[in-house]
Amino acid sequence: MNPQAKLIFALSLTLGTTPTISSNHWIMAWTGLEINTLAILPLISKSHHPRAIEAATKYFLVQAAASALVLFSSMTNAWHTGQWDITQLSHPTSCLILTVALAMKLGLVPFHFWFPEVLQGSSLIVGLLLSTLMKFPPITLLYLTSPSLKPSVLMTMAILSTALGGWMGLNQTQTRKILAFSSISHLGWMAIIIAYSPKLALLNFYLYTLMTAAVFLSLNSIKALKLSTLMTTWTKAPSLNAILLLTLLSLAGLPPLTGFLPKWLIIQELTKQEVALAATIIALLSLLGLFFYLRLAYCATITLPPHTTNHMKQWYNNKPTNTMVAVLTTMSLMLLPISPIILAVV
Repeated sequence: MNPQAKLIFALSLTLGTTPTISSNHWIMAWTGLEINTLAILPLISKSHHPRAIEAATKYFLVQAAASALVLFSSMTNAWHTGQWDITQLSHPTSCLILTVALAMKLGLVPFHFWFPEVLQGSSLIVGLLLSTLMKFPPITLLYLTSPSLKPSVLMTMAILSTALGGWMGLNQTQTRKILAFSSISHLGWMAIIIAYSPKLALLNFYLYTLMTAAVFLSLNSIKALKLSTLMTTWTKAPSLNAILLLTLLSLAGLPPLTGFLPKWLIIQELTKQEVALAATIIALLSLLGLFFYLRLAYCATITLPPHTTNHMKQWYNNKPTNTMVAVLTTMSLMLLPISPIILAVV
């Protein structure tokens, strides 16, 4: 794909995201979602590999169905109330349909089946876009409509997402699929809190984006698509692998790293809202995610020969680490001490 085409698609992604997050009319938000979907499809299918074409087809079908449901929900609400304003969603049927539509857009359980397959068929950079930027417009719509949505439905979806994201990530050997299930699990944390504290859900999304970007770009730097490849990359970029270990632990939510901050605040807020049982369940389910993050970290840094992989060791890479990777990994590890400043800003 030539640079001009890439630039057009990148601008289209920006152009699609902007109206969705800034408009207060359902039609404009829907238009932005459609532009976003059409802009990412050529990036998913650019390799012309059958798996990439399959991923693009699955993505298009799911997103088209979700967009149709968003439109149907807004039209039903307008029919009953005469309101096209996003924040004025009040009809119960419209609220339920919108919850389903946004769950499909985001990949929340039980509408998660497309996400790991699409991520597996994409490159790491496109996978990063799908896991972060493409989830921003639906999260914004969820944020704007959160007072109208049923907390019980969101809580059920959240707990199921965290459980399935953890369970299904346990036996994966492909790094992209592991990160897809990681994303589903993190979305569970956002969904459970958005009805009680929408700002906290957005903070969680921002920090998740930061840490996921650091992991994806690190894996892209060392070209690791499978765990067996990851086992041999410590000879290629030892310092990057060591930092990758800490970034993965931050994504798992271990203190004193950045990833601990949103989990701590969410559990605290859920306890204040007197849903301590849900907080306990979701905290215990996050241990499943911790297991596969530790597995990734183990493969990246602690696996030394002799081991059973047949891959040859890679040449030591003397090139300096990408500045973006360095900045993102530093922020993924060291933001916890300045959490009072972050909370004051948010």
